[in-house]
Amino acid sequence: MFDSLTDRFDDIFSRLRKKGRLSEAEVDAVLREIRAALIEADVNVGVVRTLVERIRQETVGEDLQRSLSPSQHVIKAVNAELTKVLGGESLKITYASRPPTIVLMAGLQGVGKTTAAAKLALWFRHQGRSPLLVGADLQRPAAVEQLGVLAGQAGVDIFSLPGDPVTTAIAGVEEARRLGRDVVIVDTAGRLSIDEELMQEVEKISSSIQPNYTFLVVDAMVGQDAVNSAKSFNERLSLSGVILTKLDGDSRGGAALSVRHVVGKPIAFASTGEKLADFDIFYPDRMANRILGMGDVLSLIEQAERTLDKEVTEKGAKKLRGGKFDLEDFLEQMQQVKKMGPLKGVLSMLPGVPKEIRNADIDERELAKVEAIISSMTRKERANPEMIDGSRRLRIANGSGTSTAAVGTLLKQFKDMQKMMRSMGVGGPSPTKKAPNRANNKKKKRR
Repeated sequence: MFDSLTDRFDDIFSRLRKKGRLSEAEVDAVLREIRAALIEADVNVGVVRTLVERIRQETVGEDLQRSLSPSQHVIKAVNAELTKVLGGESLKITYASRPPTIVLMAGLQGVGKTTAAAKLALWFRHQGRSPLLVGADLQRPAAVEQLGVLAGQAGVDIFSLPGDPVTTAIAGVEEARRLGRDVVIVDTAGRLSIDEELMQEVEKISSSIQPNYTFLVVDAMVGQDAVNSAKSFNERLSLSGVILTKLDGDSRGGAALSVRHVVGKPIAFASTGEKLADFDIFYPDRMANRILGMGDVLSLIEQAERTLDKEVTEKGAKKLRGGKFDLEDFLEQMQQVKKMGPLKGVLSMLPGVPKEIRNADIDERELAKVEAIISSMTRKERANPEMIDGSRRLRIANGSGTSTAAVGTLLKQFKDMQKMMRSMGVGGPSPTKKAPNRANNKKKKRR
C-alpha cells in the first residue's frame, strides 16, 4: 500500500544521510519534500499540516545542533510523529464481565465488512474465545449466505432470522447467551453511500444491543472518501475504532494516515490479505517503521508463528545442517513460505531491503511452476537429482506443463544453492575437497 510513499521517504533520507550538520534552511527543504510526498499519497491536508509542524518543532533549534547525527535526529522525529498520527498505541481489547462481549460492525457496502466480521471471529478464536456471528445484513442479497460460508471457514457458528434487522440482532445476542458464547459479532447492512435510512437502522441496532465495541470498517484503497464516510458514521455512532481492509492494495494509503487524526478514533485492526488469517491488531509504531522502510520484524515473526508448521521448518533446518537437504525438503519449505502470503509483502517487513528488490515485480506464477516441476518427480529423483537424465527431464516437463529447459534450470539452481551452502559451512564438507588418505600417509612415513 505504502510503496510509493516509502520510496519517496527512502530518497529523501538517503540524501539526508550524506549531509553533516543541517542548517534550519536545509531542514525546511526536507520538510517541503515530506509535505509533497504526503500530499501525493492522498493524506488529508490538515493532517499533513499538523504532522509537518510537529516535525519542525522537533528538528530545529538547539536539539538539532547538539545532535551527533542531525539526519538521524530528523528521521527519528518523522518516525515518532508518523506513529502519533497513526494512533500512538494499539487498541487493547477487554471483555465484558457478564458475557457475551458484543461487537457491532458498521460500514458502507463493498468495503469488506462481512469478510472483516469473519476475520474478527477467527481472531477471537485464536485468543481462546468462542464467538458467534450474527447476520443482521438483511438488505443485500445473499449477505447471510456469504457470512455462513465465511463462518464455516473460520470454524464458528452463525445466527440469523429473516425480517427485521433490529429483532435479528437482539435475538442473536440472546442466542449467544443461551449457547454460552463469550463474544458475539453483529454484521449490519451497508449502502453504496451514506443515507438517512442506513444511519437510522444501525443506530436502532446499536441502542438495542448496547455493544461493547462498535467498529467501522473502512476500505483503505478508497482514500479521502473513506475518511469522509468515517466522519459521518462517527457523528451518529459511538465508534470504538476503525478496521482497515485491503491494506495490501496498491493505492497511495492516505486513508490509513488520515482516519485516526480526522475521526479521533484508533485503527483497531487491519486486514492485509484475502485469507481469513490475514488480519490482526493494528500496531502504529510497526506501520510507521514500514512506511519509512525500516521493516517490521515483529509482525513477520508473529505471522510465521501463526502460519508455519513448526515441525516441518525444524525438520528442514536439521536436514540442511546435516547436508541432507533435497528437493523434497525444498518443496516442503517453499509451501511453508507460500502460507505467509505474497512474497512482496514478506519482503516489505524485512529491514534494509533495497528499493529495487522491494519494488521488484515478483511473479508468484514462477513459484507455482517450480512446485509443479518438483511434484512431477518421483521420490527417488527428488532425493537424488543427479539421476535425472534427458528422458526423465522430458517426462517431468510433460508432467508439469513446462519445458525441459525449465527443469534443467531448476536443477542447476538447486545444485548451485547446495554449493553455496557448503561454502558457507552449512550442509557438510564441500565435495571438491577430498579427505586425506591416511593409509598412504603411513606408507610415506615408513619410507
